[in-house]
Amino acid sequence: MELTGFRPKPRLVTHQTKILEPRFPVIDAHNHLGSPLGAIWDQKPVSELLEILDEAQVRLYVDLDGGWGEDLLNRHLDHFKAPAPERFKIFGGVDWGKWAELGSAFPDWAAARLRVQKERGAEGLKIWKPFGLQVRDNAGVLVRVDDRRLDVIWATAAELGLPVLMHVADPVAFFDPIDETNERWEELHAHPDWQFPSPPFPAFSSILDALFNLVRRHPKTVFIGAHFGCYAENLAWVGQMLDCCPNYCIDISERIGELGRQPHSARRFFLKYADRILFGLDLGPNLDEYRLYYRFLETDDEYFNYNTTPIPRQGRWHVCGLNLPDDVLRKIYYNNAARLFGLSELPLRTESSAVRG
Repeated sequence: MELTGFRPKPRLVTHQTKILEPRFPVIDAHNHLGSPLGAIWDQKPVSELLEILDEAQVRLYVDLDGGWGEDLLNRHLDHFKAPAPERFKIFGGVDWGKWAELGSAFPDWAAARLRVQKERGAEGLKIWKPFGLQVRDNAGVLVRVDDRRLDVIWATAAELGLPVLMHVADPVAFFDPIDETNERWEELHAHPDWQFPSPPFPAFSSILDALFNLVRRHPKTVFIGAHFGCYAENLAWVGQMLDCCPNYCIDISERIGELGRQPHSARRFFLKYADRILFGLDLGPNLDEYRLYYRFLETDDEYFNYNTTPIPRQGRWHVCGLNLPDDVLRKIYYNNAARLFGLSELPLRTESSAVRG
């Protein structure tokens, strides 16, 4: 039998908690409606999307796919935001491809476009992972995340009150050799374009160090570290960055597979940094995935699949729940993001609406 045919069935007898609704209402601060994860939704009535969000108890959905072109941003604003303005926030982006054309004028141009996006209705800035890995300037030189030429962009975001969500690196294993020691071997063979060995790509540590430098250098700009600060494998490192940078917060999107296999350390982290962690799914408006995340955050269930697929997508391990207290859940589900976006927070005595089986 080849490894690809191996389908072990855990023989542990453990408690299984079925959660249909979260303990508190949710703001999903990291998700998509225009990428492959959510592309179908711009072809459907927004009412169908709202039905799923209502069932999942998601009060506000942050769509990171507004892009940088006004046509794309306008489509998302018109299709999603206009019919239900209180339910969606759309983030814009930076068109790095213009650097080759504009040369030294590019940073000021990008900052000016950010102003236009804000005027049209964008409520945040999403930086995608090619930044730090593939983005090059007009001389063909790879651009570091902390390149000082781009300071005008981050300063403009601060001036406009736009949070900047940064995704600058993938799991550490994506940067490791693809050999018998790589814990993401199957995933990387299924997606060869997700491999970033150094060379030719920068080392993982250099990208994260540059992110640290950038956030520390712009204390007036609010930065969100996507995917648990892009380093869920090293909670001590993420905690150090949070300690040093009060303008920095992180989201949990697509990282319960990492967090749930270190549940004791993760729970201590969530308790310590409860005011700095945002809820996010990054899997489109998927009801079953939402419920899996609720189970991870709310229960003490042991050794369960962190995906809705039969075989975990990222690695052949299972996870344990964090069993977080209500005061922490209230912050992560809703209040931290509400504060970030200038919305009213949930009162301390909000009753639970959770449904369990």
